[in-house]
Amino acid sequence: MAHILLIDDDAILKETFGALMGRLGHDFSWAGSLEAGRQMLARGRCDVVLLDLRLPDGYGLELMPELRAAPGAPEIIIVTAQDDPEGAALAIKSGAWDYIQKPLTPNRVSLPLTRALEYRAQKAARRPRAVLKREGIIGAGPAMEACLDLVAQAADSDASVLLTGETGTGKELFARAIHANSSRATNNFVVVDCAALPETLVESVLFGHVKGAFTGADRDRDGLVKLADGGTLFLDEIGELSPAIQKTFLRVLQDGRFRPVGSKNELQSDFRLVAATNRDLPVMAAGGVFREDLLYRLRTIVITLPPLKQRTEDVKPLAIHYMNRLCERYRLPTKGFADEFFQALAAYTWPGNVRELCSTMERVLLAYRSEPVLYPKHLPDELRIQVLGAGAACEPDAAGRQAAPAVEGRPVPPWKAYRRRALDAAEEAYLRDLLAACGGTVGRAATVSGLSVSRLYDLFRKYNLPTRA
Repeated sequence: MAHILLIDDDAILKETFGALMGRLGHDFSWAGSLEAGRQMLARGRCDVVLLDLRLPDGYGLELMPELRAAPGAPEIIIVTAQDDPEGAALAIKSGAWDYIQKPLTPNRVSLPLTRALEYRAQKAARRPRAVLKREGIIGAGPAMEACLDLVAQAADSDASVLLTGETGTGKELFARAIHANSSRATNNFVVVDCAALPETLVESVLFGHVKGAFTGADRDRDGLVKLADGGTLFLDEIGELSPAIQKTFLRVLQDGRFRPVGSKNELQSDFRLVAATNRDLPVMAAGGVFREDLLYRLRTIVITLPPLKQRTEDVKPLAIHYMNRLCERYRLPTKGFADEFFQALAAYTWPGNVRELCSTMERVLLAYRSEPVLYPKHLPDELRIQVLGAGAACEPDAAGRQAAPAVEGRPVPPWKAYRRRALDAAEEAYLRDLLAACGGTVGRAATVSGLSVSRLYDLFRKYNLPTRA
């Protein structure tokens, strides 16, 4: 017997679905809104959640992080309307088990629900994941556990891995963890920063060269691909590779063979490829700035690292870990922390993710090295101001209204929030005018605007604007 939770505002559906769950022998709970769903999750465990996308108090996917973090980590089946063609794609991207279109008839519900429960039982019966070497990877929340499960899967194979996520989320740490837990751990882990490769020497750096191949080549030199023979080659920021090098590298991935600059002979390298990017490679491929065939080769296993703002439960252990490490480096006594210090850290949005958190801890330590206990006042001003602004925007006054001042009934937002919204609106308007003037062609838009093609793709994706290559 399983516990099924339906989050949907349709009272008639509640009755029919509840009767169906009774016939199937399952416990059934119902919530008619996001807030009611949160309350139901707080009361106890459930095995499967059917989540409607359109709810009275918000969009259903807003609840996904809380569902994944709920006790028992229930399987999630998204319920979409027939006139919502993007619902299925959103369900898959959000990590849902499956999706069902309304109306929820017994035939449509029974099979996906049965399969979700079978999968859940199989998952519970699996042997626990072997202890991973995860040096520097801090966190035990559901998001990190899901990523570490994928690391374990990747370490058991030689398949190519693509690590995606925002800047500063720890992609190199995860690449090293894959290598350290693989059969190649005793061989080289070679890092290639694709963004820093010199345009004129990129082939020499990657594939090596022979003596006399060019001015200054006074001896044979192995490239990074050869150095990774038997080990792991980590291509950081692979989205920065030029189209010409993408084509060359594709062949190396296919058969492991390459030709050093100036050589008549090909060499072989048995390496395992792990690549990382903070760019949207499928969008770049659709725009013609990244090879689709290379993308297919890269994403045999894809691990998407969550931003720190979605891992608030990990902020405290991360802060303690980095502060202790910094105290050891600078030969200072270990610091104590007030609870409010961690509350402030958890309330910050961390646009620079874990990297920014580490930098902030070092900044605090160097500024207050003689302080035995750290309080929110020791944090950087810009962090404290953002946290204060967020708190003021959310804190109701005695009458239950927002505490922000108002002009003729309109709330006045903090300056930074107002300025950001105004800039976003101006930016979107410019991009729409730019696309209209250039017929939706990204290449022409880059020429007119003076922005790079990759930067334009980032902006168009930010505002969901349609483009043509």
